[in-house]
Amino acid sequence: MKETPLSNCERDFLLKAIEEKKRLDGRQTYDYRKIKIKFGTDYGCCFVDLGLTRVMAQVSGELVAPKESRPNEGIMFFNIELSPMAAPTFEQGRQSELSVKLNRQLERCLRNSKCIDTESLCVVSGEKVWQIRVDVHMLNHDGNLMDAASIAAITALCHFRRPDVSIQGDEVTVYSPEERDPIPLSIYHMPISVSFSFFQQGTYLLVDPCEREERVMDGLLMIAMNKHREICSIQSSGGIMLLKEQVMRCSKIASVKVSEITELVVKALENDKKARKAGEKCGFAESLPQERITALKVGKTPVEVMDVTEQANDIVQKAEVSPQTYPKPEVLNSTLSKRSTYVVCADICTYVCNWYE
Repeated sequence: MKETPLSNCERDFLLKAIEEKKRLDGRQTYDYRKIKIKFGTDYGCCFVDLGLTRVMAQVSGELVAPKESRPNEGIMFFNIELSPMAAPTFEQGRQSELSVKLNRQLERCLRNSKCIDTESLCVVSGEKVWQIRVDVHMLNHDGNLMDAASIAAITALCHFRRPDVSIQGDEVTVYSPEERDPIPLSIYHMPISVSFSFFQQGTYLLVDPCEREERVMDGLLMIAMNKHREICSIQSSGGIMLLKEQVMRCSKIASVKVSEITELVVKALENDKKARKAGEKCGFAESLPQERITALKVGKTPVEVMDVTEQANDIVQKAEVSPQTYPKPEVLNSTLSKRSTYVVCADICTYVCNWYE
């Protein structure tokens, strides 16, 4: 299914607003939308809200045979799922060009940047290693999916705990969380992607474009960086030619944004750790006592179930008997009497309709 194109009026309005350094949601040129980070009940489940863009990341692990070329290293696997629930233009069970591009960019951002110690995932050299799988599901699409996916993926990896294992001879024992505490992954740094959209052949620049801004942009630049100002990956799309000064300017802006987002992620992880240590409810269970799930609320029925016909007949009879309903015959002539009868009938219908409402 193809996305609905913007009308000429919408396109002209967006471009004119960008020329005047104004955005639809009131942000400034370099402002990010509000970021919210939440965690599920299990380790490795993370929800990220970037404005109206909502992403869920789930990390899982299993013991598999290693690659022949790297017998002492674990395996990292990333999968981005674009569901029709996020946008009607996404098709179920079919990889689009956008999903392939996001997958490759996420792999460059996290796996190729060596942010995770894959050698620590080795259990038995050449026989058993941990395969860490990161599934990213798009729940709602309102632009800038790559930044939201990178934040959700790295946060879920930091939050994930793999089961502890022991080796006795050729036997490998995997312990449950009740037997031994799970072990976190060894993460060296936290690369986060920052997206820049260009308009009118690079004349205007915006950070964190929304969905409508992405439709009218000429090009996109994605820079993955950590808080140490080390560029992990950089990719340009859209066929626009960028100058060296523009790329350097974007990298400086990205370093500031990455530092702010990293602090937000670290703070969210610390709050979740304190809540779990104190025995507080977290994730889905946290929303139950606070009645934030509207499906669980039981209210009064707005419609009364009773015999409405009998009450309607009573109202009509009272209206006919009422002395104020019909005018006196000696006052009005026959023509006016007929007209007043119609008015009375209309008043009765209006009264019954109001009573039904």
